[in-house]
Amino acid sequence: MALAVAPPERTYEGPDAVVGHPQTPRAEPPPEVSPPPPAAADPEAETETQTEVARDVLVPSYRAEREDDDRAGSVVERRDLDERLVQSAPDALRYEAGVYIQQTAHGQASPYVRGLTGQQTVMFFDGVRMNNSTFRQGPNQYFFTVDSRTIQQLEVVRGAASTRYGADALGGALLTTPRDPTVREDGKKTVAHGKAILHTGTADGSYGGRGEIDLGFAGKFGVLAGVGYRDVGQLRSGGPVIAPGTGEPQRVPPAFEVDGKTQRGTGFRELTGDVRAVWEPNPRNRVTLGYYDYRQLDAPRTDKCPPPTAPRDECLRYEEQFRTLVYGAYQASEGPAAAEDVRVTVSFQRQHEDRVFDRGAPSVTTLLGVDDVNTVGTGLKLRTKDFDPAPWVRLYGVYGGDSYLDWVASDASLRFDDTGISTAFSRGQYIDSSRYSTSGAFAEGHAEFVDAIRLRSGGRVAVAHASSPGDVGSETAAVDQAWVSAVGMAGVSVDPVPWMSFSFNADQGFRAPNLDDLTSRQQTGPGFQFENAELDPERALTLETGLEIDVGVFEFGAWVYRTRIADLIGRVAVEVEDCPEDTPQCGASQTRFQLDNFEGHALLWGAEGTALANLPLGIWARTTLSYAYGERPNPFARENSSEPSRLPMSRVPPLNGTAELGWRHRSGAYAAGGLRWARLQDRLAPQDVADTRIPIGGTPGYAVFDLRAGYRYEPYLLFAMVFENIGDAPWRAHGSSVNGPGRSLMVETQIGF
Repeated sequence: MALAVAPPERTYEGPDAVVGHPQTPRAEPPPEVSPPPPAAADPEAETETQTEVARDVLVPSYRAEREDDDRAGSVVERRDLDERLVQSAPDALRYEAGVYIQQTAHGQASPYVRGLTGQQTVMFFDGVRMNNSTFRQGPNQYFFTVDSRTIQQLEVVRGAASTRYGADALGGALLTTPRDPTVREDGKKTVAHGKAILHTGTADGSYGGRGEIDLGFAGKFGVLAGVGYRDVGQLRSGGPVIAPGTGEPQRVPPAFEVDGKTQRGTGFRELTGDVRAVWEPNPRNRVTLGYYDYRQLDAPRTDKCPPPTAPRDECLRYEEQFRTLVYGAYQASEGPAAAEDVRVTVSFQRQHEDRVFDRGAPSVTTLLGVDDVNTVGTGLKLRTKDFDPAPWVRLYGVYGGDSYLDWVASDASLRFDDTGISTAFSRGQYIDSSRYSTSGAFAEGHAEFVDAIRLRSGGRVAVAHASSPGDVGSETAAVDQAWVSAVGMAGVSVDPVPWMSFSFNADQGFRAPNLDDLTSRQQTGPGFQFENAELDPERALTLETGLEIDVGVFEFGAWVYRTRIADLIGRVAVEVEDCPEDTPQCGASQTRFQLDNFEGHALLWGAEGTALANLPLGIWARTTLSYAYGERPNPFARENSSEPSRLPMSRVPPLNGTAELGWRHRSGAYAAGGLRWARLQDRLAPQDVADTRIPIGGTPGYAVFDLRAGYRYEPYLLFAMVFENIGDAPWRAHGSSVNGPGRSLMVETQIGF
């Protein structure tokens, strides 16, 4: 039996790499230090080599295939997703350091990266930016619209990173690499693989599956196509959590059925489809065309189904939550010195939401809303050749640019259920025909000295423009604003010995106000939110330092950080005596907020750590630990001297961590146990106190233990089981409105050829 050490160097073709260029290799641990093997000249031979490597890697590696190994981050691989039986893209990140998953509903989840989420973290799918101008304050559901079945690997970059990734990267970036078709295999002229996936779970009575076909022709062309379906019922939890402030069970949300465990407003249906075609006319060129469609139907928003103190038949539902992505990418390698590697993308995305708010008896009206956001985008990334002016120094550069344009269609109406007649409001959640563009250009320089010291620096210039016609009927101001931002980054890494690395990074982030900030009116957890057309951009600076150790059988990484955010946009409670016209939910809200820039600066600081041990007999162990502490200015301190000058930032996750112990055999059998835990979070911002999703006194801590086991025989069979929350503990992630699953069993079978 062979035990794996750190994965060998492999060419990275993820969303933020350029084709054909491997990462800067880390030296192997002592006593032997050897350079990485040269890349195979024959593509078919290279594929066979990588296949054998994949078969020999028996343990996880939290630094596998990273875009930048000298930044804080981690990678989730396809095998992890299969064995953990993740239910969504956010669910795939539950075991990653520095990431905390909030759930507004069973079909909606939002990753917090170093205490920030939503507008303040940026998401990419194969190099295409997913964030658009309607991403809202706090958690949103849009990363849930990435089908986890299509993911090959998912990378988390922690900390401000706008030089490389553009606007919104204040907390970090989520980089999704999709699965590729099999272009060539063992010298065969034609390749054909099929797979059928069946899945079921007892916690929510879910059932579904996926069918896919993988075809390759002449060693140059491949197609991977699949369709999937899932039907999810109401989620059974371990019961209500206990509110720390009262010692009593937290009643709502969610609302429970009579058994006290099954949560109302948690079911949904899901339909997915995707086609990915890859053409490689030669080893230096690659063309990719992709189509990804996600459709979620009848998904209630749990905290509004029903809202607290409302009739039991009142419910806000997303009848349709769709996302469609169509894009093309061209990659080339071995070009001229200034552009040895090139990647170009052109994309179109459509985000569609159809909401229905049944107001419950005795009302005979229903609120309807439809929002569509269409986005066209393009991106260019280039990498120079390696320059070796001396034997002890290596230089190279990375540069490029991107541009995205959104246009929004939005409307809302009131339907009288007894007559079927509808009356249109003058505006929707957003202002119809609004436009938003974001673009920028960046450049980075990298230098490596004596294979032990790495320096990097770079900058980006970005432009954002928002245009909205306003609406007289609802007293919504018109918007026509532009912002120019410049950010930079710098870092140094030192390897005192080949198996140890110290890193220090300073990286800036920025986020210009988007259309949600400037124009939207909507019901949120804390209350009704008003827009502000006079907002300024947010700017962040992250300072971080880390230690990483890799001695083959043991990997360790620890990072500490401090993120300073200037002009943080947040919700400020306001007195509104008379709600504007055409805003019916405003009058029903006890608390009303307006977005504003906080004077001064907000601070987030914390630490993260990950350790992995590869033990004899195929046994491995892994643990993570994450801590974040956030505070921001109090806008009312100047008016009232008794007010504290600083307050907690909203929904910052508590101290939390994970632990896993597993065994894997070369035959394909595996077993593992996983523990996820969090401490009490009682540092609450004023809007957290007003948010009914957060129990009185804060969100209690929890410890959830899972067992998983299965058998894999590639490419014919995968049988996987997860026995979740075996203690049936009631638990809830901080800021969520749905409790986590109770004791349950998930089973999945994959049959292929």
